[in-house]
Amino acid sequence: MARPLYVLNGPNLNRLGTREPEIYGSDTLADIEQACVRVAGARPVVFRQTNHEGELIDWIHEAGDRGCALVLNPAGFGHTSVALLDALRSISIPVIECHLSNPAAREEFRQVSFVSPAATGVVSGFGPASYEMAVEAALRLVGSAPSKS
Repeated sequence: MARPLYVLNGPNLNRLGTREPEIYGSDTLADIEQACVRVAGARPVVFRQTNHEGELIDWIHEAGDRGCALVLNPAGFGHTSVALLDALRSISIPVIECHLSNPAAREEFRQVSFVSPAATGVVSGFGPASYEMAVEAALRLVGSAPSKS
């Protein structure tokens, strides 16, 4: 069986659909998960969300041990967590940092990412389509063609 693609989500993303829809849109995290699974095609997807930094770090380690690549929306942890950076530097699979909004166009504190130095690439600012693009990029990096459906 193919190693799964991990899609991990940080704090408050469980509130998508109702949280600041003018910034994050009306899609729920479940809607985004369905899109990721569709784009991944035959590649298994492990899709998770947590509001707890330690749990996210444990999942990053798991992704490094069991996954083929990682799409990570660190949410607020991306701007604050050296521990997240250290976890990402401890794994050797491709990491795509993903954001619904464009942090570079937002508040100054959001313009610094502790994740970016450990990421293979960054996709941001395209709303839920950011995830689809990130999944496609991750699959290309591991030599799997994304689904065209």
